[in-house]
Amino acid sequence: MAAGVRLPEQNQVMMTGRLTRDPEFMSTQSGIAKCWFSVAVNRRYRDKTSGEWKDDTAFVPVVVWRDAAQRCKEKLKKGSPVHVEGRLRSRKFEDKTSGAQRTVLEVEARRVQFLAAAETAAEGPAAEGPAPAAAGEAPAGDADIEEVPF
Repeated sequence: MAAGVRLPEQNQVMMTGRLTRDPEFMSTQSGIAKCWFSVAVNRRYRDKTSGEWKDDTAFVPVVVWRDAAQRCKEKLKKGSPVHVEGRLRSRKFEDKTSGAQRTVLEVEARRVQFLAAAETAAEGPAAEGPAPAAAGEAPAGDADIEEVPF
């Protein structure tokens, strides 16, 4: 690398996928909320030799902090679709079984967007209202309202 060449420091991640398990939650000793989960991110490609379509799945660990962590704990569960924006972070820890030093690469989320419709009150505590109707269907409870052709 040539001396004096400055590279922009860029560390941005954007991904969409589904949670591989229920989120885990804790508060630090200083009371800061932390939530972590893994997201399965799929990539579909055509195999060059066989011509068949194949799927490649990556399992990406995600860490969320503070108020967003609390919301993730309350709203997300295994299989929930999410869009995550954040940065890559590496951290070291000691393996409890072998005592060896390990390094993990994870996404520290700046934003987590919940992509699933809200659950109904009968289904769970994450109720925010009725789920949106599919295109061309009248929302539940609006069956008696006439359709206006605009």
